Amino acid sequence: MRSIVEKLVEEAIQENPKLFLIDLKISSDNTIVVVVDGDEGVTVKECIRISRHVEHNLDRETTDFSLEVSSPGLTEPLVNKRQYKKNLGKKLAIKTAVENFEGELVKVAANEITLEWKAREPKPIGKGKVTVVKTVVLSYGTIKQAKVKLKF
Repeated sequence: MRSIVEKLVEEAIQENPKLFLIDLKISSDNTIVVVVDGDEGVTVKECIRISRHVEHNLDRETTDFSLEVSSPGLTEPLVNKRQYKKNLGKKLAIKTAVENFEGELVKVAANEITLEWKAREPKPIGKGKVTVVKTVVLSYGTIKQAKVKLKF
């Protein structure tokens, strides 16, 4: 069943090249959960379109199932390189095996991203502190978790 659902989801996604698959799960009780994202977000209309494409091409007479198509929540970690491009200019919280970073995503490349943030550091000469701009370049392989920081 999984291969059939994967094929149907891919067919539906190909109709809109700005969309991409984040996750596909099928539980033992045939609950199908599809998570899609898009370069410019995902509308409810797109989720409905994908859901209908999958549902209308599966036979409920053969296998009973439930289907849920959604976009990733705002607090969900980024799992696809295309999600980084979508969040360019936003503040990210990133965990690596060695260190954690929080900063604005200022560059997205094929193999790495660049974060930038401001920090207060002691002046090189004299008393007091000065604001400096810090930058870190992280390869995708070193990122254990990346989440968009929400502003309230």
